[in-house]
Amino acid sequence: MALIEEMELQGNKWFRYRSYIPLIFLVVGLGVFAYSAWKHLSVLEAYPLYKNVFENVCLAVSLLGLAIRIYTVGYTPANTSGRNTKDGQVADELNTTGIYSTVRNPLYLGNFLMWLGIAMLTANIWFIISFCFLYWIYYERIIFAEEQFLRRKFGDVYLEWTKVTPAFFPKFSRYKKPVYPFSWKKVLKKEKNGLAALFIVFAIFHITERLIGFYLPQTPGDAPMQFNYITIGTVGCLVTCVLYLILKILKTYTKVLDTEGR
Repeated sequence: MALIEEMELQGNKWFRYRSYIPLIFLVVGLGVFAYSAWKHLSVLEAYPLYKNVFENVCLAVSLLGLAIRIYTVGYTPANTSGRNTKDGQVADELNTTGIYSTVRNPLYLGNFLMWLGIAMLTANIWFIISFCFLYWIYYERIIFAEEQFLRRKFGDVYLEWTKVTPAFFPKFSRYKKPVYPFSWKKVLKKEKNGLAALFIVFAIFHITERLIGFYLPQTPGDAPMQFNYITIGTVGCLVTCVLYLILKILKTYTKVLDTEGR
């Protein structure tokens, strides 16, 4: 099999599971984070104030990624920019305005920043570099498979768009106003999972660190860490989980979040 066909085959296979495979990064990252907290390997432990600032910076990076996803999804029509994990590639039309006029893969850019903020929580430079490298290899195949699909379906229109639009790093000077109006209903319907999951992950990291500090003081004579649950991440976790349940009920039992053509 030619390499071009093999890469497309790999991309189509990974495309179906692209919402789940990154969870491996999460498990490994949490392990690295827990080990560092247990062995007091993080240099930030000596500077509590800077540590809190750093955690908020990590959250801000992830929220920036989520904001990019929200902006992207809010302006797109139905059957584009979707998850499509069971049915494979779907594209009723080619998105070339709004954020798609500046970058070809804004959702994957948003995903990268969301996961990068989580990877940064480990404060382990080698893990962060490894994450970036593996993310690039993983999504390179997916993007390649998607581009092959779009090239076959839209032909020269797609090729002309790719000539002037970067694949991953936005070129803001090329911005064009979106064709469709922004739809908060679509955003709430599609992005509720990511919003809740993001704050749940940050809360898990925080609670893991507090449990280790509370039960496993490493230096004789050290007092156990005070178990403080109240952080931006944990409060956000509670709020977004309640919001998720409300939106899930609305989506399942009503048509409040439905918008024609979106």
